[in-house]
Amino acid sequence: MTRLARAADGTPLLGDENGFVPLSAADPSLQSVRDALPLAADGELPDPAAAPADPVPASDISFASPFAEYGKLWGIGLNYAEHASDLDEDRPTEPASFMKPSSAATGPAGPIRLPDPEITDRVTAEAELAVVFGKTCRNVDRADAEDVVAGYVPVIDMTSEDILEKNPRFLTRAKSFDSFIVFGSSIVTTDEVDDLESITVQTVLNGSVESENEVRNMMAPPMELVSFHSDVMTFEPGDLISTGTPGATVLSPGDTVTAEVDTVGSVTSDVVR
Repeated sequence: MTRLARAADGTPLLGDENGFVPLSAADPSLQSVRDALPLAADGELPDPAAAPADPVPASDISFASPFAEYGKLWGIGLNYAEHASDLDEDRPTEPASFMKPSSAATGPAGPIRLPDPEITDRVTAEAELAVVFGKTCRNVDRADAEDVVAGYVPVIDMTSEDILEKNPRFLTRAKSFDSFIVFGSSIVTTDEVDDLESITVQTVLNGSVESENEVRNMMAPPMELVSFHSDVMTFEPGDLISTGTPGATVLSPGDTVTAEVDTVGSVTSDVVR
């Protein structure tokens, strides 16, 4: 399974089930994960096994976020009907999308830092599958959407629910605190995911599954989201759409939360104040 990642020291990595090698060892022209994303979208990444470097097992690597710099970060609300009913919300007829600032992003292990309780005292975590763009694109037909996608990454998204409950127009503020989106350690390329619809997404709190659902039950599937939002703006390599959660769980200091995404991987973060 081909993956793109970065070590904690910033070294871009290319890996598979045998481990990771420096990306530049596999192709000296690739100096960053972002450089490799167009090749990933085309299914033309170099073979890690052909690199003149010994693979290092993932268990021996301390990972940073795959992204040295973050592009556009889109999120989707209420994309699973069951989650909408949990919140007593009507299921939207179009993607309920929002954007998050890059300052909200953090890498694997987080931690998630809860804000001062005088500002917000009800923060929830949501496991999600995120789509990573590999090409600059605009007005993409749904049938062609996978051609512009480099791969997938698991994320934990956070919401300040008490702020959001005051007024739905406060969504951006409720989603934008520092550490309110945690990225998994690696991007799995699209050619490694045979059946996207069958993937299960789970929100796990302290080892207990709080919610789960399959991608097939999304109102707007991932490639539809790519096409829909490409009619709004130009996307570039490294931009991302987090496709919605099967359900949220309230966080407290000392908790550990995990996003489990079949095939793609998982990301876990401790919660602190």
